[in-house]
Amino acid sequence: MLHLTPEARTDPRVGFYPGTFDPVTFGHLDIIHRASALFDRLLVGVAVNEGKQPLLDLEARLSALRREVDKLPHGERIEVVGFDTLLVDAVRQAGAGTVVRGLRSGGDFDYESQLSGALRRLAPEIETVFLLSSEEHRSTASRIVKEIARLGGDISPFVSEDVAHIVLSKLGRGPT
Repeated sequence: MLHLTPEARTDPRVGFYPGTFDPVTFGHLDIIHRASALFDRLLVGVAVNEGKQPLLDLEARLSALRREVDKLPHGERIEVVGFDTLLVDAVRQAGAGTVVRGLRSGGDFDYESQLSGALRRLAPEIETVFLLSSEEHRSTASRIVKEIARLGGDISPFVSEDVAHIVLSKLGRGPT
């Protein structure tokens, strides 16, 4: 878990990709993979975010994400961390100078531009960059994956076999 220290400095070569990752999807992994090629170091920040009532607890999300990130080409430059603070505090604590956000649609852009504006007012030294989701992942959202799983559908087009097993086990079902 990240804890704020006053001496933390930001570095634009360090990116911070925040999210709930409940569960981590192929869309998330696509953004992580592409962002890791842009930065010397990429931190993937897993938010506690109890307001979203996550299906998976923080430890399960961290563990699943770490296993998935280890499979990526730039995995050695990626670190998965949990945080339970304001995004701006987590980014500063991580020493990151850039927040990475993925966009699937115009609706995402509206929300993300508001978030970016608030972040800019709180921390003008931190930049936000947006990466468009790859075409095949534009319809992938964790909440949709969870709904499909809850209703007995096949989630394998959206998540890895390992993640599917975790989700289905949490729902009291074995893999389909």
